[in-house]
Amino acid sequence: MIDQTIFIHGIYYGVALLLMGMGLCFAFIMPGVDRWSKCFFTVFFSILFFLCCFSLSEMFFYGIPGMDRLSVIANFWMSLLSVVPLPMMTLFLLHLSGESWKKSSLFRIVLVQFVIYFILLIIAQFTSAFFYVTPDNIFHFGSLYPLIVAPTFVIELLNLAGLVRRKNLLTKKQFVAILISLLPLTVALAVHLLVASFPFIVIGIAISAISMYSLVVSDEIERQLRQQREIARQSAGIMALQMRPHFIHNTLMSIYYLCKQDPAEAQRVTLDFNNYLEKNMNALASDETIPFSVELEHTVAYLNVEQALYDENLFVEYDTPHTGFRVPPLTLQPIVENAVKHGLDPDSEPLFISIQTRETDLGSEIIVSDNGPGFEPADDDKPHIALANIRQRLKMMCRGEMRIMQREGKGTVVKLIIPDKSR
Repeated sequence: MIDQTIFIHGIYYGVALLLMGMGLCFAFIMPGVDRWSKCFFTVFFSILFFLCCFSLSEMFFYGIPGMDRLSVIANFWMSLLSVVPLPMMTLFLLHLSGESWKKSSLFRIVLVQFVIYFILLIIAQFTSAFFYVTPDNIFHFGSLYPLIVAPTFVIELLNLAGLVRRKNLLTKKQFVAILISLLPLTVALAVHLLVASFPFIVIGIAISAISMYSLVVSDEIERQLRQQREIARQSAGIMALQMRPHFIHNTLMSIYYLCKQDPAEAQRVTLDFNNYLEKNMNALASDETIPFSVELEHTVAYLNVEQALYDENLFVEYDTPHTGFRVPPLTLQPIVENAVKHGLDPDSEPLFISIQTRETDLGSEIIVSDNGPGFEPADDDKPHIALANIRQRLKMMCRGEMRIMQREGKGTVVKLIIPDKSR
């Protein structure tokens, strides 16, 4: 029966040791985690790793005559290292709450309890009233053993009370994660007041460590995602503000002359130009995907203005029966504007632009082709900054992709692929 119990305890300690070893590695190498959290969890997991090592060594010594002295030493370090994480949990709670541990009454009370525990642990080394090890290396609890466990249980109750009191200072996820980290250990310590359950304490601390570290990693991932979304939103806003001065100047001058020559055309161009500006401004306020039909309206308004400016030098063909999907704002329009800017030459042949959409088994495709001069995708030129921006936002906001190819004969083809999940 003893051998079976030792075997089960060995499995507990082995699992805990593996978890703490992995946690220590992740805490040490995890990129992006703030410096305080990296230092905290490196120390936290290191303490728990050594706790598991001493626990395993004490288990191996158990029942072997002549090894009682080594067992006492291992047990002392087990007892000490198992309690050090408790005030560290208090520090973690205060850190999330934005409180200074130096001014916290909660931390001072917890520290007093820890000091009481440490003093009792030292006294226990010179008396058998708390616990003792027989010459055949069998561990026994003394009548006062619950007294030495009591301060640790009080620390956990203080941590739980401190968590409840600071609930409004924490996010729901933070509150639940810390609660999950405290409850198993509190229950294990309560049981340990009455029955020996040290392996469950080690497992409880391991669960606490993994729960708290998961919270930090999860928060970091969410922070990076928020940062990426903000970058995407700002990129769209910058693109919206980067309207070419000469385009605005030429449009206003054309409207000026059309007001006398063709008032109806002047009204149409003014309306298209207004729609173009309105869509640009709307893109500044949008940080989510928009219906493709809205992006297409923006593009059509822009091209109508350009056709009014260049008359017979610009021709556009639309083949867009499929519009039931979503794209990041300013996705299609900058691609078309890039084609006009670098492909339209009044002294050369007219520029033909084709805009197509189609539904595929994988999702939706947008294809923009022109007969302009074309360019190499590897060129490090300014037009590709806008295209790189679109590619980045496609990937971040809807897991889409953009492909740039040479058109057969002459020109460029830009293909946007938007997976089904972005609909």
